[in-house]
Amino acid sequence: MNAKDQVLKVIQDLPQDASIEDAMDQLYLLYKIDRGSKQADAGRKVSQQEARERMREWLR
Repeated sequence: MNAKDQVLKVIQDLPQDASIEDAMDQLYLLYKIDRGSKQADAGRKVSQQEARERMREWLR
């Protein structure tokens, strides 16, 4: 599915009483997922163990 179709689906799936802010939140989530997927496909990812170690550092 291309980007335009994905955006249209997000908009169509919103409830009738959704606000523009709701739409923006959903589109931003779609963007972040797409970006992360492309980064993973390019090999820019870390193991679950590395992620846990990084989180431990952040939570100190």
